[in-house]
Amino acid sequence: MKKVSDPRHLKRIQIIEELFSSSFPKSKRSISSKLVKPINKLIDKIDPVIEDSAPQFPIDKISKIDVAILRLAIYELLFEKKEPQKVIIDEAIELAKGYGGDKSPSFVNGVLGNVIKKYFQPL
Repeated sequence: MKKVSDPRHLKRIQIIEELFSSSFPKSKRSISSKLVKPINKLIDKIDPVIEDSAPQFPIDKISKIDVAILRLAIYELLFEKKEPQKVIIDEAIELAKGYGGDKSPSFVNGVLGNVIKKYFQPL
């Protein structure tokens, strides 16, 4: 079982909170965090991956917290590549359990499973 005080977990929480906050058009919160800037610069590449991996769900119909979690996970999987795929997916599912709705963990797992199938060789 992972510890809630794990600095990597806490960093991911901070990132999804900032991504979630920035998803509201009239958000007055500054998006200047150095943790979120690299993800925001690549949103035009990340969002099509989400749409391609969940074609039955338009991105504007997916809950904003699930989108934030998926953006972080896809950024880590496709661009940052510092952690193993299984660690990134497990962390995304844990974040979905803690912050998303009842169906969020299975939705995030399914979308990220499709990302792995489409963009990587089998594990």
